Amino acid sequence: MSGEALREPPAARPARRAFRRPFDRSTARPLVFSGNRLELLKNGEQYFPKLLEAFENATRSIYLETYIFELDSVGERVADALAAASRRGVDVHLLIDGFGSVVTADALLARLRPHGAKVMVFRRTRWYRLERRLLRRLHRKIALIDDRVAFVGGINIIDDHHHHDPEPVRATLGPRFDFAVRCEGPLVAAVALTVTRLWWTVSVLQMKRRPTWRPYPPELQPVVGTGGRAALLLRDNLRNRSTIEHAYLDAFSRARSDVLIANAYFLPGKKFRDALCAMAERGVRVRLLLQGRVEYRLQHYAQQALYGDLVKCGVEIFEYTPSYLHAKVAVVDDKWATVGSSNIDPYSLLLAREANIAVYDEKFARQLRHELELAIVNESTSVDADACARRSWLRRTLSWIAYQMVRGLTLIATRRADA
Repeated sequence: MSGEALREPPAARPARRAFRRPFDRSTARPLVFSGNRLELLKNGEQYFPKLLEAFENATRSIYLETYIFELDSVGERVADALAAASRRGVDVHLLIDGFGSVVTADALLARLRPHGAKVMVFRRTRWYRLERRLLRRLHRKIALIDDRVAFVGGINIIDDHHHHDPEPVRATLGPRFDFAVRCEGPLVAAVALTVTRLWWTVSVLQMKRRPTWRPYPPELQPVVGTGGRAALLLRDNLRNRSTIEHAYLDAFSRARSDVLIANAYFLPGKKFRDALCAMAERGVRVRLLLQGRVEYRLQHYAQQALYGDLVKCGVEIFEYTPSYLHAKVAVVDDKWATVGSSNIDPYSLLLAREANIAVYDEKFARQLRHELELAIVNESTSVDADACARRSWLRRTLSWIAYQMVRGLTLIATRRADA
């Protein structure tokens, strides 16, 4: 998706009438908003101080959506900040996923509700419930403060060093590698409508009665100087089923020199793989920075089944090894960049609720590219044709079996042919 292909809200129309939803009614394309202050945040080390500062300065409202909310050293500080904000009269809303936060959900309810915070669990999981709809999780990570500041990215409420490996292994791992974006400006209105609409929807379903209010687009925030152009990309099971994937494919179709993708869980469908190879064949340098450590065995070996064909068509693959890669980001020609929660796998592209930001700003894109190239040069290993050829017959067989299992499970869960 290019900046030229997207329309911005007409300047001459009143703000509330110009913005009704985060996408163009006529084309279902996300709207691009100009004049945003966009700050790239790497890892929890940069993200959580900014998030906590925003919570401390909140005067009216806080909305926080997250897949994982661990009550570790970081989670304790975030929970305390939410409780403190609620005590001083801020309207606090916390929405956590019922699977990702299954261990801490009840503790968070008990901890925050007595202080006046509103807490809901998105689709609680029960061992005796095997409904297919329970696979459709809340995977996005969004924070909204006073309808003025928003955070969108891939960082859960969890310490970067909170790994589930045995102690000897854990001690050797670095921080989880991830990104988020702090934004101010007109784009925040799209985020505000998105989070309040989901909160309203979950409220209706859980209370089984109509609430006394409805989500309504807030006023557009003023343009921030010569800030960047950006759009909010959503994936859900209604109108935005393929928005994020289409944004990638549109950006790929316009790529001319260089594409760099970092993604934690990489199992794209055939269209996506064909687009990667088509770029490489027309002379675009295509690089993938992928998970090098085994986190989920089935997914990890299934991912490796794709390496051979991608390398053959000219795609460069690197595996990140110092710790767990959790990033879901990309840069195309230093003109288009995306940061968010969406992996390039069946779960994110076909099942979960996701949120990315697409940025049309060379300075932002160059900064993200710099961080990714540092990781490639200093913290990753290359997977070339020789490395693929050296893999044992058993390893190749296990990868093929894992890939077919993931594909079959995806077809069952989604009834989609392009798995």
